[in-house]
Amino acid sequence: MPAPVIHFKLASASEPSGTARPRPPRPLKNPRLQGFRCLRCDAPYPLTLANDGCPACRGMGVHVGLHASYLPGGDSPVPMPYAPGFTLGEGGTPLLDMPELAHEFGVARLALKDESCNPTGSHKDRMTAVGVAQALDFGAHTLVLASSGNAAVSAAHYAWAAGLGCEVATYEGLPAAYARQLDALGARRHAFADNAGRWAFVRERSQHPGYFALTNYRLPALGSAPLAIEGYKPIALECLAEGGLPDHLVIPTARGDLAWGIYAGFRDLLAAGRISRLPRLWLVEPFARLSRVLAGGALDGAYPGHTAQFSTAGSTVTFLQWQAAVASGGGAVVVGDEQARAARQKLTAAGVSAELCAAAGLDALRQLREGNAIAADAHVVLMLTANASRDPSWPDRAA
Repeated sequence: MPAPVIHFKLASASEPSGTARPRPPRPLKNPRLQGFRCLRCDAPYPLTLANDGCPACRGMGVHVGLHASYLPGGDSPVPMPYAPGFTLGEGGTPLLDMPELAHEFGVARLALKDESCNPTGSHKDRMTAVGVAQALDFGAHTLVLASSGNAAVSAAHYAWAAGLGCEVATYEGLPAAYARQLDALGARRHAFADNAGRWAFVRERSQHPGYFALTNYRLPALGSAPLAIEGYKPIALECLAEGGLPDHLVIPTARGDLAWGIYAGFRDLLAAGRISRLPRLWLVEPFARLSRVLAGGALDGAYPGHTAQFSTAGSTVTFLQWQAAVASGGGAVVVGDEQARAARQKLTAAGVSAELCAAAGLDALRQLREGNAIAADAHVVLMLTANASRDPSWPDRAA
């Protein structure tokens, strides 16, 4: 018998800080979920709350994360860790056809997958929902994460609704709009000057019983909690159902959680015989990180840069994003802030509100067309991760 779907309304700023809903029932785990496997060497590992990567690869000097492993069979071509249960209504976001922009950029079809329609306004809700299910399954009492943006807002809402605590390691100078939301939902904020401090805090908290680290806390980086990343896989199934199999997806990237989840969804569809090929995934970054790794740079190197693309800042690269790009036959595209702002103006004129890093995907399409990496007869999907309200500098100061 399928688990009941439990809906909660989101907290508003008028509701008391720290007030939580009664904890939902323990979610039903997929009986075909075996455990974890290494992304690189395929070594098996048991399911845990910890996200420490593959010890075997680490012993060889390679820092690689894990992924969920399932027994073959089942009803869905895209297996998930838990049966539908706890949800705020995430997923099922619209695929918006943009024929005028398709004509302007010289492709046969262009669509936007609008993740701003998720409950808290970004794609992060998909990952958070599965992360909360795992926390409830393992009896955790608190989510802990490093974020100063979309993931923080998402985790605070979902933790509140599930009766869990939430601690967020943020940067100093967190935008006031984010701070107000976190405070209203009873999330505890801890400010740090850099990623090293934030990740050290999350790592320390994750060692205590009952704490579940939703996001990365390792350096070199591994990515977010492996089961939680599975939450992005249904995007592939939705794209196929709503618009057919795309030739290319253009995806903003920081450490590759979203890109890998989409890749894994299409990989599952391919294995199930539902599609005949993988679409090519193009990962859009505000300055060269993955691009440098694909050109021969060290995967565990530091690639610092400065950007107004708030949601995709950071200096690290993960095996997750490298694999998503390479295994799909795609790559990385660098789009600077001025190019992203110009692209956002085009989207705004077309009636689309996009956070800066999502708007950068439109300029990435321009570059890929000019370089003939995307052909004129292609069907392209751009991931719109959140709308412009998520940018602290919106409206663009330089626009």
